Amino acid sequence: MTESLAQLLGALHAERVATWEPAALQVNIDQRQRLVDEADPAGWVKVGDRAPAFSLREVDGETLTLADLTTQGPAVLIFFRFATCPACNIALPYYARTLWPRLKALGVSLTAVSPQVADRLLEIKRKHGFDFNVATDADAALARHFGILYEYDEPSKAAALAKGSFIGDTTGIGTWELPQPTVLVIDQNGVVAFADVSPDWLARTEAEPILAAVKALSLLAAE
Repeated sequence: MTESLAQLLGALHAERVATWEPAALQVNIDQRQRLVDEADPAGWVKVGDRAPAFSLREVDGETLTLADLTTQGPAVLIFFRFATCPACNIALPYYARTLWPRLKALGVSLTAVSPQVADRLLEIKRKHGFDFNVATDADAALARHFGILYEYDEPSKAAALAKGSFIGDTTGIGTWELPQPTVLVIDQNGVVAFADVSPDWLARTEAEPILAAVKALSLLAAE
């Protein structure tokens, strides 16, 4: 039986509970809980919103526009944090196994999107051999438009700096901002037909609701 994404990410958290120093673990838990507690869904992208006519750089060099991605059907966008994010290295391979083959059979595009600069973002595509798009959202402009950015809280900044790490150096955009894990399905008219935003980066969208949203659009198109 295929493990759910929730099970896979739960196992990551359990491994951290078993191996991380308690103080470091608590900073991680507290940041995630703060994001949940302070989440303001009113500011997030919603079903019925019109997507901007965006342009993204695919890590292999191609320019991807919304018009390109919706030529044959709806477009699925998966926003993730950065190439070496452990949870992202669980979530994206999960989508590659459980979602992408079915989307491809329907002629639907899949694009994983991060603000990380392309030369660093290429790592996750190469590591897992993804044959779907992995693209850079320059300066997090699209994530900002959709209202899904968050910033490290002060304890998380302090913990990162104590280890000599600054997420702005990792992403290449020079800020403490990252996108909250988000899945969007955008129809051929540029309208958001499905939106799921998770302020906790260890809670992410399963494949089945995404596929259901895509199939619902296919049924509408056939009527």
